[in-house]
Amino acid sequence: MTSSPAATVAGARPQPGDPLDPEAAISVRGVVKRYGDFTAVDGLDLDIRRGEIFALLGPNGAGKTTTVEICEGYRRRDAGEVRVLGADPADGDRRWKSRLGIVLQSGAGDSQLTVRELVRAQASYFPDPRGTDEVLELVGLTEKAGVRGRSLSGGQRRRLDVALGIVGRPELLFLDEPTTGFDPEARRQFWSLIRSLRDLGTTMLLTTHYLDEAEALADRVGVIARGRLAEVAVPSMLGGRETAPAVVSWTEHGARRTEATATPTAFVRDLAARFDGEVPDLAVARPTLEDVYLQMIGEAGR
Repeated sequence: MTSSPAATVAGARPQPGDPLDPEAAISVRGVVKRYGDFTAVDGLDLDIRRGEIFALLGPNGAGKTTTVEICEGYRRRDAGEVRVLGADPADGDRRWKSRLGIVLQSGAGDSQLTVRELVRAQASYFPDPRGTDEVLELVGLTEKAGVRGRSLSGGQRRRLDVALGIVGRPELLFLDEPTTGFDPEARRQFWSLIRSLRDLGTTMLLTTHYLDEAEALADRVGVIARGRLAEVAVPSMLGGRETAPAVVSWTEHGARRTEATATPTAFVRDLAARFDGEVPDLAVARPTLEDVYLQMIGEAGR
């Protein structure tokens, strides 16, 4: 199945009964995973295109981790079909696994080995790894090559985790909560690294609780709640953000005032005519990604 241009723009997801997409990096149809009486993933359908960054969003217990682990081949599904880089991850062989990179929440940073030694050791598992110096340069750890892993800062350890994840030249990289605990500067530096990997052609599946991170990095986002995908879209269009009424705020006669309007340009023009000069404390805003996300998971939980 090939996505139409309209579907590509809107970020539409596959529907139940659609065939697997042979062109997708990840194609999932009707996947179910149960733990006893609890259904963690409940008939999930999803395609992730090659070369894109896809962010999977959802509260704890929504099924994100289970979905990702099924795609990685770490967990077996109870029903449905999955193809990752053309293979069923449940049967993925060593060669298939060498095409993946996985960055877990906790990595190998607390180690007596140096950064260079850790990267070299990881490289030995792959048939055609990147050079150690190339990897260290990509993640910004060249100057830390001789430092023991346990001596790195939190942000530097996370960069080391990524170095270990990309040394095998993965076509597909899984990133699980990659910037948890980062300060704002370290997060921005890490975002630059992720964008550079996309420029190299790497497909990435990202899970994160940071909505600004998803908006900054992802080509598309999917919201999962109670084991089902609520919606898949480009971040600016999720939940109808692009057509939602704008909220215009300003100060008048010493009081803060707000007005929701579908025509903010016309409203501001009329508002400006009432003032001699600038409209005091003028602000125009549409719903944020966080606003629509919280609404979607709230509705799914009712």
